[in-house]
Amino acid sequence: MIGIHIFLSHAYNFLLGDLMPSKKEVGKITHYFDHIGVAVVDLKDKLKQGDKILVEGHTTNFEQTADSMQIEHKPIKEAKKGDSIGLKVADKVRAGDKVYRVTE
Repeated sequence: MIGIHIFLSHAYNFLLGDLMPSKKEVGKITHYFDHIGVAVVDLKDKLKQGDKILVEGHTTNFEQTADSMQIEHKPIKEAKKGDSIGLKVADKVRAGDKVYRVTE
């Protein structure tokens, strides 16, 4: 019985594993300006305009596209590891929330 369960588990992962989206942590929220809906994100990896992202925290969980990003009030299309960026967000976020790039 255990052998069948292990076989089915491996078959499920093999067949459906590639269909499930994956996520990679790209940054962490350090501040949120609620009056303008902008989060400050310290990046651990690159992030490009148009990337699909997921923001997760204790009470936060939503996906959006990284559409509007800035560094020092100047619009950017791409940011690199180590940058601190302003990111327009679709919902309220909190300091400590993590930002993931989602790929399908």
